Amino acid sequence: MDFFLQDPDEQRLPPESVRLRDLHITPLPQGNKVKVNLELTPFKVRPNIELTIIDPSGKEAAHTNILDAVLKKMELIMHLRTPIPGGEYRLVTVVYYQKLPEPGETQAEVPIPEPTIVDRREATFVLPLREG
Repeated sequence: MDFFLQDPDEQRLPPESVRLRDLHITPLPQGNKVKVNLELTPFKVRPNIELTIIDPSGKEAAHTNILDAVLKKMELIMHLRTPIPGGEYRLVTVVYYQKLPEPGETQAEVPIPEPTIVDRREATFVLPLREG
């Protein structure tokens, strides 16, 4: 399925060649949210993207999945469970493809295979200290 904002001259890549082109994290002034901007290489088959934020103690602070991504550039806001001002966080981003059973097949009939990870990137950020 093609969408109206795609450049017809842009070469779209097969799943095994899809990569994260850019990843930026911006802590927001509220202190419990971060803005994530990401860009993928152009793709022929829509990928899935998993984003996990790990807090300074190693616990999961936020998690989300984007299934069948339509756009190569995305922006989203992630809410942190327990923000720690001044703490260093880690964002783990995984781009993957998943073969799922056809409609009507139950999991007992067809085992779900492991996802095929095509790219993985980690980035760190620090939550600003609150003024006041």
